[in-house]
Amino acid sequence: MAMRLKFTAGFRARVEKEASRGDETVQQIAAKHAVHPNHVSQRKRKASEGLVELLERGSTGERQELEAEIKKLHEKIGQLVVERDSLRSVWER
Repeated sequence: MAMRLKFTAGFRARVEKEASRGDETVQQIAAKHAVHPNHVSQRKRKASEGLVELLERGSTGERQELEAEIKKLHEKIGQLVVERDSLRSVWER
C-alpha cells in the first residue's frame, strides 16, 4: 500500500502561485516539482476558490466589526445622554 504524501504549506503555496501565473503548463509544473498533474490542477482550483472565499469573508468580517463598534458607540451615547439629563436636573434646582 502506498503511503500518502503530506506537502508543506510552503510547497503548496509555491505550486499554487506558479499554476496561477500561467507561465508554464500544468504538466511542466508537475514535472518540475515531481507531483502528479492532477495535484497541480487541484491546487490551482483550491487557490482560486480560497481567494473568492477570503474576499467574501473579509468584507463580511469587517462589516460585523463595524456594526459591533457602532452598537458600542450608540450605547455610550445613550449613557452620556442620561448623565447629561441627570446633571441638568440637578443644576436647574
